Amino acid sequence: MSVFTVHEPPLRAADASADPERFTFVRDGFSVWAFLLAPLWMLWHRLWIVLAIYVVVWLGTGAGLLALGASTPVLILVAVLISLLVGLEASTLRRFTLSWRGWRNVGVISGDDLEDAEQRFFDAWLREAPCRAGVSSAAGSPAPGVPAPSTPRMPQTPDVIGLFPQPGAHR
Repeated sequence: MSVFTVHEPPLRAADASADPERFTFVRDGFSVWAFLLAPLWMLWHRLWIVLAIYVVVWLGTGAGLLALGASTPVLILVAVLISLLVGLEASTLRRFTLSWRGWRNVGVISGDDLEDAEQRFFDAWLREAPCRAGVSSAAGSPAPGVPAPSTPRMPQTPDVIGLFPQPGAHR
């Protein structure tokens, strides 16, 4: 199962609420395309600042190694290691860029694939829609001026180990 972070774009001037069609799902984990074709992957995802930093680091490292008299296999190894780092941190680079552009992380969801994660997220998102809009349901919240009932607390029994709250309790 893959884990995705969900990012909401900043509101446009004419929008009153977020457009679900513009949400972005970023899969956590290793990116093969970022490893194999790092600059093209960065261009595809419009990671301009990340691309500029990548080029500076790549050229600086290569120039430094050449100045030290490193052999060709060492240069290749360093290039592969830089690409491996980009592949490992690809999702973090995308999240950083989205955050820098004003996108808001609105959740983390897991699913078998992107479609499954989208379905799960939007099902939960639609269920919470009245809460986000500030609308309270008649049965779901107490009347104004009435304090909310406190949640019962589990008894503190330090001598119990495991999932059962009381000794001898079974489900």
